[in-house]
Parts: sequence; structure tokens; C-alpha cells
Amino acid sequence: MEQQPEPANRIELGQTNLTAFFIDHLNVIYAAKAHLVDKLPVIAAHVHYIDLHEAILETVSDVQKQMVRMEMVMAMMDARITKENCAAMIGMIDDVFASIQHYTGRDRGLRDLSIANYMQQIESVEMASFQILEMAAVKLKDKQVKQLLKECYNEARTDRTLMLLIATKYITAK
Repeated sequence: MEQQPEPANRIELGQTNLTAFFIDHLNVIYAAKAHLVDKLPVIAAHVHYIDLHEAILETVSDVQKQMVRMEMVMAMMDARITKENCAAMIGMIDDVFASIQHYTGRDRGLRDLSIANYMQQIESVEMASFQILEMAAVKLKDKQVKQLLKECYNEARTDRTLMLLIATKYITAK
């Protein structure tokens, strides 16, 4: 029989552990963003309709701005970017390319809708990551770091909403 862990009544991470978590996960997000900057233009090249194409390129621009903010955060925390592994984001991007292959030679609208769907999922993951780090920044008592992360979160949220609106166009088209 598997032994059950004893439930803890209080969670105590401590400032040092929370800072380490923060830096580690900011590095993961940064690596994911660097991967997106490389791959999103390739994805955009497969898009048929201009609104989605432009939205993906706009996302690249937003991602680059977010990366600059993350570099500022790391400098403020006297930490360095290590470009940690971002296997989850690489997997999501691989899924986009698999979907592109699946729909190539078939319906271009379905291919675009699939791309918009994956783009919205990617932005959702980014939003969740920024949200957790923003909460950690509050606990770390750094208002400037919190503000920079909030700006990244807001951009990711705007990009996700844009992808949802674009997907809606495909779904409601006659």
C-alpha cells in the first residue's frame, strides 16, 4: 500500500525559495518567448487570410517587448537569463506545425482556424505564467517587477482575445 503524505497546515516557501522559483520560471517563459519569436513568422507564412497573418506578426512584436521587460526584471533582481528548457511551448508549437501539415492541400480556412486555436492556447499559457509570477512579485515586495509583469500579462491577454475574435470570424463565416 502506498504511503500517503501528511497534510501540511502551513506552506512556508521563504523569500529565498520564492526568489529562486521566480527566476527559474521567468527563465522558462523567456526561453519560450525566444522560441516563439523564431517560429511565429514561419507559422504566419502558412496563413491564408490577412487578419490572422497580421495578428501573428503583431504577437511577435508583443513577444519581443515582453522579452525586453523580462530582461529588465532579471537585471533588477541581479539575475541572468539562462534560457531554461521550454519543452511545453516547443510541444505546442510542434502541434501547430502538425496541424498545418494536416490541413495543407485541404481547406485553408480550417488550417487558419486551427492555427488561431493554437495561438489562443499559447497565449493562455503565457497569461497563466505571468499571473503566477506577478503574484510572486507581490510577495517579493517589488512593485516595479510586478508592474512589468502586469504589462506582459496584459499584452498576452490582448493577443489571446484577438486570436479568439479571429477564430470567431472563421466559425461564424457563411
